Amino acid sequence: MPSAKTEERHNNAKGLDVMHPALALRLLASGQQAATKSVDAAIEQISAAAALAVQVLSAGGRLAYAGAGSSGLMAMADALELPGTYGIPQEQIVVLLAGGAASLSDLAGGYEDDMDLARADVRNAGITAGDCLISVSASGSTPYALAAADEAKKRGAKVIAMANNAGAPLFKDADVSILLQTPPEVVSGSTRMGAGTAQKVAFNMFSTLVGIHLGHVLDGHMVNLRADNIKLQGRAMRIVCDITGVSAAEAGSLIKAASGSVKVAILLASGAEDVAAAEAALKDANQNLRRAIETVSRR
Repeated sequence: MPSAKTEERHNNAKGLDVMHPALALRLLASGQQAATKSVDAAIEQISAAAALAVQVLSAGGRLAYAGAGSSGLMAMADALELPGTYGIPQEQIVVLLAGGAASLSDLAGGYEDDMDLARADVRNAGITAGDCLISVSASGSTPYALAAADEAKKRGAKVIAMANNAGAPLFKDADVSILLQTPPEVVSGSTRMGAGTAQKVAFNMFSTLVGIHLGHVLDGHMVNLRADNIKLQGRAMRIVCDITGVSAAEAGSLIKAASGSVKVAILLASGAEDVAAAEAALKDANQNLRRAIETVSRR
């Protein structure tokens, strides 16, 4: 395997511990900014990964995220946001964090070396053909990430691999490989920094594109959000107002009539005869709101 960039020493880090705080922070900031540029070279890979995930989710399969340590936390953060942001059913999202709940209070390093644990996690989650697993590791050689991907592949699932080193073992049998070739960390080997930041950006892009392709985004609005708190209820009203031009009061009434569904509320405001007609239009349009609006507007 080629030398791991994620373990190399940063050229400008000499004397970091005695630098003026502002200078140290500028160096840290530039390191983060340089890391995010690695995402530009992975655009096509991220697009392919999103297309694969959409195919699986649309067919009723599950999207699983697997990782250890900081990379696992980046994966978990993306996974947990999907139901609330895009209304993807929770039962279609799986999180496999090495060490499970224990890692949320003590991110012990030993879990990442446990290949048997990874295989058991995949089996216990019931990952199988028709599902898709994203395995992430900064080095691309973390035993937990490797074993999770291998076990998922053996069980017939599609595998997406994300790593920050070219030639990473994690890429070997993946259906889609996302290389985020970040430069050496300012604090050598501290991949929660640049590598983790690049992973977070890539995950944000991946899951947003998934939401778009599933029909859960219209222009710049998350039209399939789960409005389960005051902030999101207000956002839902603003979305309906912005897209349809109705008043806030009418938007609130439409959302209530739609049992909280922003998509259905928008279709009611766009000409759907009733909730049943709006839901039928969505079904016919495979949940794509833009196409469903065109359907009800023509009637």
